Amino acid sequence: MNLNDTDFQLFAVPATFAQERAVLDARWKELQREAHPDRFAARGAAAQRIAMQWSVRINEAYQRLKDPVRRASYLCELHGAPVNAENNTAMPGAFLMQQMEWREALDEVADAKAMDALRNEVDTARAMALSSLDWLIDEKGDHPAAVQQVRALMFIERFAQDIENKSDQLGQ
Repeated sequence: MNLNDTDFQLFAVPATFAQERAVLDARWKELQREAHPDRFAARGAAAQRIAMQWSVRINEAYQRLKDPVRRASYLCELHGAPVNAENNTAMPGAFLMQQMEWREALDEVADAKAMDALRNEVDTARAMALSSLDWLIDEKGDHPAAVQQVRALMFIERFAQDIENKSDQLGQ
């Protein structure tokens, strides 16, 4: 293992958006077993500290790789197209209009049926965005275009959480 390896190299998986979660999970467990600080107890405190650093590095990589939004953002960054979501908030007008409509619909939700309909619409948009990322990154290799899709997906994910929060408040 090399600290300078990408997350993909560390996990010995292709540097693609499409990933098998079971493969990532299995590799994470394997890497954690290899780097667990208890395995280095006989070698002293310095070896345990290094093992702990590796354990942290493995966990950080795993968190990035298992989450589609974080994985897409990481791939874009690796290919010279950082997402910069906190600085770059420009989005197409149609996308912004959709977000306004969703926000209004969420504000007006009165029953479980309306909540479910909005949740389904957002889930469909999420699935389409993920599919688009798969195509833009893995098929087309268009990381700059993928950046905009990552930012859109970040909003969709936040909005999906807002739906769940409101659903909890309404006891649905």
